[in-house]
Amino acid sequence: MTARTHSRTPSSKIALGAGVLGAMLTTPLMADDTQSSPLDPIWSFANVSVNYLDWSNGTEARTSSNAPKSDFMFLEIEGGAGFSWGEFYGFFDFENPTNDQFDESSGGKDNFRTAGKITSHIYLGDSPLSIYAHLYDFRDYGFESREQDQILGLGYRTTFDNGLWFKPFIGAARVQSNGYTGMNGFMAGWVAGYDFSALNQNFSVTNWHEQTFGRDDEYLTQNYQPPEAKAGSVGTNGALSLWWHPSDLITTGIQYRYSENKLGTPDDYQNAMIYSVKLNLL
Repeated sequence: MTARTHSRTPSSKIALGAGVLGAMLTTPLMADDTQSSPLDPIWSFANVSVNYLDWSNGTEARTSSNAPKSDFMFLEIEGGAGFSWGEFYGFFDFENPTNDQFDESSGGKDNFRTAGKITSHIYLGDSPLSIYAHLYDFRDYGFESREQDQILGLGYRTTFDNGLWFKPFIGAARVQSNGYTGMNGFMAGWVAGYDFSALNQNFSVTNWHEQTFGRDDEYLTQNYQPPEAKAGSVGTNGALSLWWHPSDLITTGIQYRYSENKLGTPDDYQNAMIYSVKLNLL
């Protein structure tokens, strides 16, 4: 990370993130409509949202001496597109977007931060198997810290007769962070969802889950402080969500966020509720 990156204002980072993700999602959608093309999407979506993450009191107490947690608001840009040969998904979050890079009043707990992820399935012919890749990048500008997870492996895609869709994956993991850069074990997980109607309203349930294992000892020592509090080699990360779709334009929902041996805190379970309102652009 360069000094120039650190010196950008939060507003310029928001504009940059919006431009990059917007270009990624809209470029395939500009294909010529007069003829079929590999760049013509079969499906696509995009939204912007306002979200509030509320950590449980137990989480705030358990993490108070190690990577302390504080409730925060974040803005998110999210989208995805599917083609005959593969599919892509991405989001970019701006946490505490109105705060300074280092928030003095909270001692750094409420710093301006960013987080983004891009995932892809490149289909292996007509089979449900795919080459799976994902990149997740988190940056805390006040503490000048960053971590980027890079996963490459195999994915699988299936939709059941009842409409439930399920996309598991497994892959080798590499990490770039302030304390350690190199291979870092493996990650397995899934994304899943189910749409349903109740009381003449449209709803959906979604779940994303990541299980890291076999993580490198040097990474666990350098990225969890103090060193005597080294985390275990297995980490859990995910969220279970309920979404209400009152109209094509608006989606609102609640998410149960969970993790263990992740987010900078060793050996402690962390959980939160996230409250979201989305404006659907596609």
